Amino acid sequence: MTDTAVDQELAFAARVLSDEARALQTAAAAIGTDFSIAVGLIEKATEAGGTVLVSGLGKSGLIGQKIAATMASLGIPAHAVHPTEAAHGDLGRFRKSDVAVCISHSGETEEVVALASILKQDGIPIIAICRGQTAGDARPSGLERLADATLAEMVDDEAAKDFAGQSLVAPTSSTTVTLALGDALALAVARRRSFTDKDFQRRHPGGTLGGLLRPVTQLLRFRAGENLPLITPDETITEALEHAAQLKRRPGAIIIIEPGSGKLAGIFTDSDLRRLVRRDRAALDRPIGEAMTAGPRSLPDSALARDAVSMIREHRQDEIPVVDEAGKPVGLLDVQDLIAMKLVNDDA
Repeated sequence: MTDTAVDQELAFAARVLSDEARALQTAAAAIGTDFSIAVGLIEKATEAGGTVLVSGLGKSGLIGQKIAATMASLGIPAHAVHPTEAAHGDLGRFRKSDVAVCISHSGETEEVVALASILKQDGIPIIAICRGQTAGDARPSGLERLADATLAEMVDDEAAKDFAGQSLVAPTSSTTVTLALGDALALAVARRRSFTDKDFQRRHPGGTLGGLLRPVTQLLRFRAGENLPLITPDETITEALEHAAQLKRRPGAIIIIEPGSGKLAGIFTDSDLRRLVRRDRAALDRPIGEAMTAGPRSLPDSALARDAVSMIREHRQDEIPVVDEAGKPVGLLDVQDLIAMKLVNDDA
């Protein structure tokens, strides 16, 4: 491609992103009381043991599947239902305690409107996600007339429409806004139900997201009283190293505690040892309290793995003491533990 062609292509891509961002801003500005009504309908259904059934056709259906998956991960029972298949037996999935989210950009998709009409007769609440009454069309659509609450996309034109004389009408801005409205709806319901990180982790134990929400205490290979010696400041560095050498797997740092209270006083890492030996080999006979890093950064035993990842990335700290409420060490977290879980990279 020529430089001119590349420039034109980059300009086109920037136009697409700008158009979609502008569509999101327009939808955000149009959020109204129907949104709160929709949140209340889902909360009520969930508390009653019901399910959020999300339905759309074509690309709207694919977006609906993602919305249902997001809700499920946030503790909101949900799954997608194909509007055509619903008329061929899947209507049996709907119960009085459920709520339906029906998606159609035009609000006139025949299969979706037909499904909403049946559900309306059965007394099942309906939340519509559709274009809404925009400047291009001020009349309520068939889906809006059936809905108990409508989340309006407010999208008249798709991204980069008629850019440089080309007519491009594939669903882009409309599907982006629909997905964002679904995310906002799911998160608002989770917020109202006081859904926590711990709740999310129970429903999403796998992958990086689940790993980041694991309690840091679950990651500890070196635990105080088991395979992590706790040294007092008056012991020499040589004595401390001898304690560590007795372990089958030696930690990358030595934890120093205050005599009497047992609180974390300092840390002496392998890197500290290398620097010390290069300067003065006789220093190994000095009290370790003179060579330790006093008051090291630590994590409480209530911390999550993501807190450890943040500390490693921000402070380049390879060994992190973990302490209890009284400030006493319960273990030592090594960066290699997080690398093994693929939560950080070797160069993190």
